[in-house]
Amino acid sequence: QVQLVESGGGLVQAGGSLRLSCAASGGTIGIYTMGWFRQAAGKEREFVAAISWSGGSTHYADSVLGRFTISRDNAKNTVYLQMNRLKPEDTAVYYCARRLPVLEAEYESWGQGTQVTVSS
Repeated sequence: QVQLVESGGGLVQAGGSLRLSCAASGGTIGIYTMGWFRQAAGKEREFVAAISWSGGSTHYADSVLGRFTISRDNAKNTVYLQMNRLKPEDTAVYYCARRLPVLEAEYESWGQGTQVTVSS
């Protein structure tokens, strides 16, 4: 059973940067679409970014477009989220998950999350 472990979160001032990592163990991410999601206190989980299995296609939420970059290294079984120009509204627990690249597939194997706090 694959396990996804997020890391790289922390406290940063507005305008700063963080790089999140999502490392997989016990299984591969190589054939999967990988996604980053976030959940702020008192709010529902929301989509942040996704990347195709090859890395050739990416998709972003409007709220992070132009500030965040998703990437992956299949050889290292790891996905990254580079977050620049952070805003207080980016404060949330960030999660990664994987999804088979087929219609109606759901995201699965959610990690435990990493907290990102952006101070104003």
